[in-house]
Amino acid sequence: MESPWNPTCPRHVLPATPRVSLLRCILLACCIPVMPPDADEWALVERQGPHLRASGQPFVVHGFNTYWLMYFAADPATRPTVTAALAEAADAGLNVCRTWAFNDGGYRALQLKPFSYDEEIFQALDFVISEARKHKMRLILSLCNNWEDYGGKAQYIRWGQEAGLDLTSEDDFFSDPTIKSYYKAFVKAVLTRTNTITNEAYKDDPTILAWELINEPRCHSDPSGDTLQAWIEEMASYVKSIDPVHLLEIGVEGFYGPSTPELLHVNPDAYSGTVGTDFIRNHRALGIDLASVHIYSDTWLPHSVEDSHLQFVNTWMQQHIDDSANLLGMPILIGEFGVSLKDGRFGHEFREGFMETVYRIFSTSWKSGVIGGGCLVWQLFPDSAEHMDDGYAVIFAKSPSTLDVLANHSRTLEC
Repeated sequence: MESPWNPTCPRHVLPATPRVSLLRCILLACCIPVMPPDADEWALVERQGPHLRASGQPFVVHGFNTYWLMYFAADPATRPTVTAALAEAADAGLNVCRTWAFNDGGYRALQLKPFSYDEEIFQALDFVISEARKHKMRLILSLCNNWEDYGGKAQYIRWGQEAGLDLTSEDDFFSDPTIKSYYKAFVKAVLTRTNTITNEAYKDDPTILAWELINEPRCHSDPSGDTLQAWIEEMASYVKSIDPVHLLEIGVEGFYGPSTPELLHVNPDAYSGTVGTDFIRNHRALGIDLASVHIYSDTWLPHSVEDSHLQFVNTWMQQHIDDSANLLGMPILIGEFGVSLKDGRFGHEFREGFMETVYRIFSTSWKSGVIGGGCLVWQLFPDSAEHMDDGYAVIFAKSPSTLDVLANHSRTLEC
């Protein structure tokens, strides 16, 4: 029997315009105002052991990445693309979007320099959060980047060097006290921000599902993992001191490290175990709520045949699911996964099979009660953003069969 309507269930996300529900049409025709969801209908997503719940019901992440939403929202000419991306995703039953809440230095920067932020760009982020709520879309907001795109830790190091600090490596981002103070100030500015559209503080807004410390951190200079671990512990504690209610994840790719030598063979190669991350140890830091994993076998296993990729996905996911449930006792978040079509090695058919494999493995474990969390494909674009395609973009207008994969997964996630 069909369960009552529940905004936390991917199958029950309200349809996006121009398709409008019959009930809504009746209310509009009768001049009865359509009210926004009340507190009970749009409550914070909470963690209960290895599972997620909202409004007393199970919550499963069926999500996507679209990193440039704030960047596009800053320009009136591209702002409609933000709405289109959220609307198309909601229409397919997706319920969570992961996006950047940072842009450090450079064009349309949110953080102009340490302790200085652009109000106009902050208002663009306000718009993204407001639009997400309109489309019943939760957000995972990342606070920094390991890579140079949109500034990241390299920009923090440049700022430090300009201030006269003796910094020799980008990895000093994780250890230098002054650089850490820059990061903390930015985190505080974001978390304590009051949305100019909704008048709600970010740290109180249930639209935000989770904060992410940094996208894909690596600290090559310390393969022991001690440096990055100390940073994770310090920053997790700091975030929770400001916002103790929202969920928090790290953003790591999921490589096993020195604390579990018996699992190093699960990594895609020997190098992965030397980049300073350590899946089990990292996620034992106090304050971390979600186990972060990424899947990019197309770049991690560049010379493998298609069957090998799917075998790797199965082993990689199953090991992380088991460890998240049994060793960490927390939900798993496949924060990024995808296949690039750019170099011609893979086609749409294989990409869809890859996606179906990821969804099947997670949903099997979820339905058996082992673990909660979910998956976020990299990445989903409306037709108007095709020029941003990095090879991984799923453009609904050009990929109806991929849309079917996403919609089918929505239907399998019963409340």
